[in-house]
Amino acid sequence: MSETPAAETPRLVRDASESEILDRILPRYAAAATAEVGPGDDAAVMRQQGERYVVTTDMMIHGPDFRWAWHTPFELGWKAAVTNLADVYAMGARPTGLVVAIAATADLPLTALEELADGLSAACAELAPGCAVVGGDLSVSDTFTLAITAFGDLEDRAAVLRSGARPGDVIALAGDAGRAAHGLDLLFAEGVDAQGTPDAAATAALRAREPELIAAQLAPRPPLPAGIDAARAGATAMMDVSDGLALDASRIARASGVSLNLFSGAFTAEPNLERAIRGGEDHALLATFPAGAALPAPFRAIGVVGEGSGVLCDGVPLDGKLGWDPYTAWDGQRG
Repeated sequence: MSETPAAETPRLVRDASESEILDRILPRYAAAATAEVGPGDDAAVMRQQGERYVVTTDMMIHGPDFRWAWHTPFELGWKAAVTNLADVYAMGARPTGLVVAIAATADLPLTALEELADGLSAACAELAPGCAVVGGDLSVSDTFTLAITAFGDLEDRAAVLRSGARPGDVIALAGDAGRAAHGLDLLFAEGVDAQGTPDAAATAALRAREPELIAAQLAPRPPLPAGIDAARAGATAMMDVSDGLALDASRIARASGVSLNLFSGAFTAEPNLERAIRGGEDHALLATFPAGAALPAPFRAIGVVGEGSGVLCDGVPLDGKLGWDPYTAWDGQRG
């Protein structure tokens, strides 16, 4: 008589990476009849009555995504807007509206929600004129959560996807590389108390000493409208750098079936090369252009697309941790 096989132990979220989780759940979704581009890019491309638009969503959760001891409510609203606007611009679209859902803790002052709304509005006014919050939802939770859905107009342009890079293309970047990560390193090193817990008083002193680096992390100002200029200039692939230049470059490489070779000499402005290529949250725009194409300002060449797969630096394959993965990198703390 054969033994009944033991039930397989379920694999847990804490044991998986973001890419593994996506590989497991995305095949379970049916294709939407009105979607030209579904899951797997910076935004979906939808079609309604002959018109094409993009839609994307992103969350900011207390703990893995921000710490109240470091962020002001205004900065949180600003950064949340940037993370969503960046995805719209990375498709070559113009942001048109945000829908905002907030689950606030019961003890949060109402003034914090007012300041957060001011941050959202200010970011839209500066980085996406004409775009504004058009609706949303409110709830309560033990963990503060801010979720935003952003919409954008392609204005009769083709969307710029991650999958269009070809061997010989120039890799270009618009915005900073490593400054937000530098600011985060400083916050973890000095914006904490004696026990290593994020601390508002220590952060205030750090802000006074390194205002630009701290602002790069807490309230970034990337040149996002350059995404439209890139689309007009013939960019073959594009995405925003949220999780790290190397990691996001690997996503273009995978989607396009190519390799991306970064040049270390392109990052001399950031004294720490590892931070520049593996640090995230600058929300710069990473794009590829045909060889010989004129790069629209402020894009600058940082490498070349080749045959093969993966990401290299000066011809040497990058290995190890390429960037931020919320399922493996969060330390479990809030603060």
